[in-house]
Amino acid sequence: MTSEILLETKGLEINFGGVIAADNVSVEIHAGKNLAIIGPNGAGKTTFLNICTGYTKPNKGNVYFCGREVTQKSPRQITRMGVARAFQIPQLFSEHTALENLLIAAAAREQRWAPFMKLGQIPERDEMMHLLELVNCAQVSDRLVNELPEGQRKLIDIAVALALRPKLLLLDEPTSGVASSEKFGVMDILTRALAEAKVTSVFVEHDMGIVEKYADEVAVWAAGAVQLRGTPQEVLEHPDVIRDVIGEEL
Repeated sequence: MTSEILLETKGLEINFGGVIAADNVSVEIHAGKNLAIIGPNGAGKTTFLNICTGYTKPNKGNVYFCGREVTQKSPRQITRMGVARAFQIPQLFSEHTALENLLIAAAAREQRWAPFMKLGQIPERDEMMHLLELVNCAQVSDRLVNELPEGQRKLIDIAVALALRPKLLLLDEPTSGVASSEKFGVMDILTRALAEAKVTSVFVEHDMGIVEKYADEVAVWAAGAVQLRGTPQEVLEHPDVIRDVIGEEL
């Protein structure tokens, strides 16, 4: 039985100063199938995420989410439809605590945020504490996020994204900046949280160990195009991938 298509792109094209970042990119993202995107630097991986979330508009092509075209919609509109984004560098309010960051996200989701609003008045506190528990960060709920290590900041950033109640989460290098000894622990927590929240993920990643363990499918980007897609075993054992991608990462 084929799973639901959450996101679909058709014929995406874009270039920056003569550099092709998307060359007729047509991709389907299926519910429940976590997709890893790999490829050399400059292959167009982050550009793809930017187009899908409205931060970049393609020269040609279309993006559909749950069957509705979103190509020209703003990032805020796409987020409200159910597509969340986590960036390589966590996008958190450093002067606020972990819980306050989630409360701000909850207020934005409910469209009740206003300047000078008291965070203690936001009624979703219990829901947001549950999300912090989900990412194993409840113990730092009252800590300022700029005091926390990168691994916890990444997880709190994921919790902020989950506070928006997405169906699909796009992540740009979720283990970037995290100590090697902590990467698998962070990904264990992240994948459990996404599974419990029933959120499908697409993540750009350079660590092939992470890709092999946590991806259901892998897509290889090169020169703005998808060169290969399959299971982690099929892709990571392909001679071209070993030569052009894994070799470069090593």
